[in-house]
Amino acid sequence: MKTEHQVPVLIALLAFLCLASLAQSKSTDAERELLSALNHERKARGLPALKPDEALTIAARKHAERMAQQGRVAHQFPGEPGLPARAEAAGAHFTWLSENVDEGPNADAIHQSFMKSPQHRANILDSDMDSAGIGVAERKGELFAVEDFSKAK
Repeated sequence: MKTEHQVPVLIALLAFLCLASLAQSKSTDAERELLSALNHERKARGLPALKPDEALTIAARKHAERMAQQGRVAHQFPGEPGLPARAEAAGAHFTWLSENVDEGPNADAIHQSFMKSPQHRANILDSDMDSAGIGVAERKGELFAVEDFSKAK
């Protein structure tokens, strides 16, 4: 038997869960800037734009948050699964993966750093990739960014 107080509490809880879910799926400005910048680089070279992939975005955000918590950049931390396992756990379906990680004061500085690095630049301009997930987390004014790329299944 429900009391009259249980229904409003249930409605409030459902509303909170829906808002939390929407907030997690919304891209940050920095994430949108990084995706736009990398697709601009691809377009300038006649490559197709990478499609945003929600599962890769979830994996990238979780790893960016971990980097921010640790206060350092790494592709994998002790006790953390590697990129393929993180992407699979988030629900990504892929035949190939690559990842860029960096930190900087803003999205533009991070993108410029990626483009100056031969390996990061190669990941951005890899013609075999068709999807991307971008995650950014902030710590003390510094942004920690993860770009996960895939050839989707």
